[in-house]
Amino acid sequence: MRLILALLALASAAAFAQPYPSKPIRLIVGFAPGGINDIVARLTAENLAPLVKQQVIVENRPGAGATVAAGQVSKSPPDGYTLLLGSISNIAMAPSQYKNLPYDPAKDFAPISPVAGGACVLIVNPKFEAQSVKDIISLAKQKPGQLVYGSGGLGSSTHFVVELFTSMANINMLHTAYKGDGPSVTDVVAGHIPMAFPTIAAAMPFIKSGQVKPVAVSTKTRSALVPEVPTVAEAGLPGFDVSVWLGIFAPPETPRNIVQRLNAELGKIAQQPNVRERLASLGAEPMHSSPEQFSGYIRSEITKWTNVAKAAKMPQN
Repeated sequence: MRLILALLALASAAAFAQPYPSKPIRLIVGFAPGGINDIVARLTAENLAPLVKQQVIVENRPGAGATVAAGQVSKSPPDGYTLLLGSISNIAMAPSQYKNLPYDPAKDFAPISPVAGGACVLIVNPKFEAQSVKDIISLAKQKPGQLVYGSGGLGSSTHFVVELFTSMANINMLHTAYKGDGPSVTDVVAGHIPMAFPTIAAAMPFIKSGQVKPVAVSTKTRSALVPEVPTVAEAGLPGFDVSVWLGIFAPPETPRNIVQRLNAELGKIAQQPNVRERLASLGAEPMHSSPEQFSGYIRSEITKWTNVAKAAKMPQN
């Protein structure tokens, strides 16, 4: 019996002594295949695999605004073999959207690093009478509650962006929720609604064709995709800054050496030309920071969007 126990102890010690990673890593995505979240996850996985010398397998688990996937990862073993591609929506905005969120975004993850971020772009129909940020704000003040804007859905990131815009501008506009940014942009093109604030990736084909006019981008710096378009801050709302970001998270209590190893490899990926080019085609750019910086950023983002939701009296699910 003692011999058996000794052998088991040796086997266990050998298992723990194995360098990380010693088996495939799963990267969980809370969205269906084909969208920007899925594309970024697969881009990250294919570039991470050769660096860690293991397969990185992307698993799509859509549901409840990506909160199902986040909840599953938050309760996974903290061994570095189950990771989450989290986003501004299911990490920073979800706490104000769901009454019974199955995780605490600030406590139930080990943030590793942001990996990508992109702008939203305020677009208008070319025939709309307001063709600038200042014009839109002025017209909205003349017609409180009458100007209509479209978003990618109730509680979506593009809904939050406009609520921040209206709050900072001290105006009131009428919200129309669509099932995604695509349909909202299509209705701006058709003239059914005068404006929307979609991701730049969703709007770019229509900007290029001249079917919509880009008025301003949401980020603090201009987008390389539309460098002639000012930021919202430049165009009339100083301090306005929104990046629709994605990042990699591990379960809580994941060993620091594993978090640091993954962070270092993600930093290398962010510098790779093929990654930068692919993200640019999606209207995004690579992001990277230390785990500590990312954690602080997440806390500030949760506070920011919780305040926006409260001010706008956005309903909870």
